[in-house]
Amino acid sequence: MFDPADFPEPAIVPVNGVELEVFEAGRENKGKPIVLCHGWPEHAFTWRHQMPVLAAAGYHVIAPNQRGYGNSSRPTEVTDYDIEHLTGDLVALLDHHGYEDATFVGHDWGAFVVWGLTLLHPDRVNKLITMSLPYQERGETPWIEVMETFLGGDFYFVHFNRQPGVADAVFDDNTSQFIRNLYRKNVPPPPPRTP
Repeated sequence: MFDPADFPEPAIVPVNGVELEVFEAGRENKGKPIVLCHGWPEHAFTWRHQMPVLAAAGYHVIAPNQRGYGNSSRPTEVTDYDIEHLTGDLVALLDHHGYEDATFVGHDWGAFVVWGLTLLHPDRVNKLITMSLPYQERGETPWIEVMETFLGGDFYFVHFNRQPGVADAVFDDNTSQFIRNLYRKNVPPPPPRTP
C-alpha cells in the first residue's frame, strides 16, 4: 500500500511568468526526462504509483502541478490558461532542467495539453503517451457546438460553458457536495449504525 509520506517533496519552479509546484523522482537519471501531466480535477499526486517505477526504469521523472492546481500559480485571467500558456509552461520547465526534449505523458486534461505541445513545439517532444483523451482536430465548428449536437444542451460540460459563472456559483455554494460526488464510488453507502 502506498504511504503518502513517500511522495517526493515539491520544488517551486519559476517558469513562463508563473511558478509551478514540481515533484521529481530519479534525479540521478539526468538525461532521460519524462514529464507527467495530470488531468482535471487531479494533481501531480495522481502519478504517485508511476513515479517510483519510472525512476527505477532509468527516467528522470518530472510531475508538475499545472497552473491553477495545487500550489502552482493561479492567474486570474481566463486567457492565461490558453494552450499557448499551458504548453509554454512545459517548454520553460524543460529549459529549467536543461533539456532539449522529453517524453511527455498526459492524462485527461494533461493529454489535451501535451497534444497541443506536439503541435506548437514539436521539437521539444521526444515521445508522446496520452490517456483518456484522443487527439481532437480543431475544425470549423467549435467543440462546444459539436458536443451539444451529440450530447445535448443539458450535458454538464455544454451547460456550464454556455452559461459563464453558473459552474462557479454551483461549486461555491456546494463545494463539499461537489467534491463528494466527484470522488464517490458506485457502491451503496453502509447501513447506519445502531446504538
